[in-house]
Amino acid sequence: MSLLGVVALVAAADLAIAGARIRTLDPNLPAAEAVAVRDGRIVYVGDRAGLREHTGPGTELIELGGASLYPGFTDAHAHLFGIGLRERTLDLAGVASLDALLERVAQHAAAAPGPVFGRGWLETHWPEARFPTRDDLDRVVADRAVLLVRADGHAGVANSRALAQAGIGDTTPDPPGGRIERDAGGRATGMLVDAALDPVEQDFLAAYAQQRDGIYEAAGQRSVRLGWTGLHNMWNGHDRVEAMERLSESGRLPLRVYNAAGQGSADAQRLLAEGPRRSASGRIVTRAIKVYADGALGSRGAALLAPYADRPDTSGLLLTQRGDAVALYEHALRAGVQICTHAIGDRANRLVLDWYAETFERVPPAERRIAAPRWRIEHAQIVHPDDIARFASLGIIPSMQPSHAIGDLHFAPARLGRARLEGAYAWRSFIESGAIVAAGSDAPVEAGDPRIEFYAAVARRDLEGRSGAGWHPEQAVEREAALKMLTLWPAVAAFQEDELGSIAPGKRADFTAFDRDLLAVPAAQILRAQPLLTVVDGRVVWRAGAAAGIQ
Repeated sequence: MSLLGVVALVAAADLAIAGARIRTLDPNLPAAEAVAVRDGRIVYVGDRAGLREHTGPGTELIELGGASLYPGFTDAHAHLFGIGLRERTLDLAGVASLDALLERVAQHAAAAPGPVFGRGWLETHWPEARFPTRDDLDRVVADRAVLLVRADGHAGVANSRALAQAGIGDTTPDPPGGRIERDAGGRATGMLVDAALDPVEQDFLAAYAQQRDGIYEAAGQRSVRLGWTGLHNMWNGHDRVEAMERLSESGRLPLRVYNAAGQGSADAQRLLAEGPRRSASGRIVTRAIKVYADGALGSRGAALLAPYADRPDTSGLLLTQRGDAVALYEHALRAGVQICTHAIGDRANRLVLDWYAETFERVPPAERRIAAPRWRIEHAQIVHPDDIARFASLGIIPSMQPSHAIGDLHFAPARLGRARLEGAYAWRSFIESGAIVAAGSDAPVEAGDPRIEFYAAVARRDLEGRSGAGWHPEQAVEREAALKMLTLWPAVAAFQEDELGSIAPGKRADFTAFDRDLLAVPAAQILRAQPLLTVVDGRVVWRAGAAAGIQ
């Protein structure tokens, strides 16, 4: 064999993809027709003719038939356990009324023995225009515990049996960072907000923790089927790093996971003591800690600078106090651990920015393991306009979920009033100020679909094309910015931009393909795009099949 033949044989790719419109996000070659992969890394990006030099008899060639290929879509904020749990429990997303909710609960209880756990209801569009109560649930299921968690995950309604089992009665005081809703006579209604929800929810979730492997598998399969190649996992209390690593190495968890361990968890303590952790394959990385500053807007737990427009008696809840936050932040900064703080209300966002700034002053760059720590604020939903520029100036990444804007469209004006909408879901303002916006879905709070997140970012309308008065359409972003928000910028937010986020030689081969070009089709067509191919580390983890045009 000639030397040329030996070189060609050695250089042959494991996988080649051709016949595609490739949006690379590589400024040196923004568009291409073909890509080749060897040993999980990209070895060629260019035209179809040049692909021949990188293929051989052992190369798997996938013809995309004119479909579009992108860097792997990454959900920069989601809950892996919660996504899988939604596949196995009572899914209440889209329930149109309180009566419909109760009917679903009754049907589920009749079909399955044991406690009833569900999630996903949202009352803001119900004709009853109110939260459900324990009395509502007792009418359909009284002989066993029932807990129905609101879509945002920060509130839920329990029946009388569940309240009693958790030791919650009419005279139980509100816990720090939580609220037990009560009627005019002081009786607990069954609605529990933030920390008040925890003791009831933990009783239910402990049983599901025994099914953790199957729950993770279900979450991973659903994610890659939609086109996600990676997910930033924002802890929910039942996650376990070792389980993810074991499932990933065995091939049962097919996508890349970047973990933020929960404040106070054993994994968070280990991070602070030992530093960031990486699985053998590199697909499971744990290097961040998740902190909660406040609750959610829909359940009026988000901490606001002024009272809620529709409940002047409350301004929301702070779930972490300054002293506790700054002590943890300082420890993390010295240990090289990233901090991801949940902040939704304008007061919470301002306080977290203040706490970050204070920590940076206490620990100068010379005393940090990482000089530029890339700390994040998760959600950054309602931010006072005066505070938007502080993100970029402090080097803080707003990790935002575009679908929150199109869902909250129907109740945020009532919660906030017109004036505070100026700083709400302000993606373009953040980008123009110099910040990068890492976008995600917050699934299972939202559907967890990359098409919906892309559409929301560029259309800023709900799924039927509607927008509301004062909803600031100027905050919609350009198509390329939306693509970066879901690919390159999540990589930056996870310190992975040298490996992921664009299609360029030498990078890891993570790709997402759709049947149409999200950067060119009319906005409404984005929602009708069909996922065709999901590739992680050069391995096809999901494909639609020949019927969708893949050969």
